[in-house]
Amino acid sequence: MEKHHGQIVEYRVRKNAYCISDLAKACNINRRSVYNWFNSKRLKEEIILRIGLTIKHDFSHEFPEFFHRDDFKSIYQMQDAPVIYISNFAQSQNDFWKEKYLRLLQEFNDLILQDRAYL
Repeated sequence: MEKHHGQIVEYRVRKNAYCISDLAKACNINRRSVYNWFNSKRLKEEIILRIGLTIKHDFSHEFPEFFHRDDFKSIYQMQDAPVIYISNFAQSQNDFWKEKYLRLLQEFNDLILQDRAYL
């Protein structure tokens, strides 16, 4: 059975939880083009390589007929780079604002429901 390149690529993009808008921006195309790629049964090797490098996925496993592990060596070199963690303080600030936003949103919704009750 012949491979559907677009479906394989889409699966990996979504499995890696990569944002379609970010992928389109990184590839210097619009989102519609990304979706067109996903629907294409055959993709050019350059497109698959560009997506793989963008989402940091080695497509030599899915497409051994096109690629060798060395084609994606920059991905593996980047994995050796130091990891930057969000500090506990920054995370607590994030959580604070998220909770405040959700609380205000709930209060707003309650006010709308009360207003509708009077109509």
